[in-house]
Amino acid sequence: MEDQKLTTATSESSGVSAASPRPRRLRLSASIRRLVRETALRPDDLIYPLFIRHGQDLKLPIESMPGQFQLSLDRLSAEAEAIADLGIPAVLLFGIPAVKDACGSDNFNPAGIIPRAIAIIKEAAPDLIVISDMCFCEYTDHGHCGLINSPGNAHFDPNLPLGYLLNDPTLELLARASVVHARAGADIIAPSGMLDGMVAAIRRALDGDAMSHVAIMSYAAKAASVFYGPFRHAAHSAPGFGDRRQYQLDPANRREALREIALDADEGADILLVKPALPCLDILNEARRRFDLPLAAYQVSGEYAMIHGAARQGWLDLERSALESLVSIKRAGADMIISYFAKDAVAWLASA
Repeated sequence: MEDQKLTTATSESSGVSAASPRPRRLRLSASIRRLVRETALRPDDLIYPLFIRHGQDLKLPIESMPGQFQLSLDRLSAEAEAIADLGIPAVLLFGIPAVKDACGSDNFNPAGIIPRAIAIIKEAAPDLIVISDMCFCEYTDHGHCGLINSPGNAHFDPNLPLGYLLNDPTLELLARASVVHARAGADIIAPSGMLDGMVAAIRRALDGDAMSHVAIMSYAAKAASVFYGPFRHAAHSAPGFGDRRQYQLDPANRREALREIALDADEGADILLVKPALPCLDILNEARRRFDLPLAAYQVSGEYAMIHGAARQGWLDLERSALESLVSIKRAGADMIISYFAKDAVAWLASA
């Protein structure tokens, strides 16, 4: 009895009763923390974006995205092999054509920059998944994601505002380009323009060309975000006039984003993508709750640049902040993450 009284007194004197929860027991050491960790980031979760251009032996630094480059076609084989050796399963391709025009014809040219890049990568690293970003902003001379309503356009509609992105005529071009990229060897087509009916149009075109095995990863909820700024510099894709708010989502609209995701799922998307990642974690998490399809998130150029910028100032630790941001995206529900940190993250995870 005296021993029991002593034990009770000791516990009470510590300010915590013997029956009180002690969650800190599972934070005592790094080994215990690893053992009970709920969310694990792996190389298999990552997709690495590539910017591809014409030229010879070019690896041009992108000033606003430290550690990222525009690569010429002849540098792609070595890059693809290096990415595959790291265990990163997939790359996402963005092309910078030599010539741009009103309809972005390089995108559906079998000899265009991306069809050529796809063939090179598949020869160098056959098991590396090639995802082709399917949009027209990099290819048009006006920088918008498709055909623009103008008097010189064969699809000109006087009932629509000048400069309006023509939805259905652009779908025809998206379908045409998707078939070209699939024939070149793309494993996944990723329409990113947020156009009505884009998934259904591409699915019909692929199936009609005996390409039913090619998957579609739809940018199902893509906000008209300020965080794309560095990318537009990297891909030479800034709009020549106006902005893209007439077709990309208002960042304030959560319900609309989920409705867009549902539409793309119904049209036959194989993977659903939310972009940007960190500003849309609530949408990402709700999409995980509602949909059973694989879910991707894009940690975009502005997110990457902010972390690098803060690290350069000594305000954040680059490795820890980058990995924490990636883990938060996966914790919110992403099955895969497109990130410019992918190669660095693999190295950091290996040394952890």
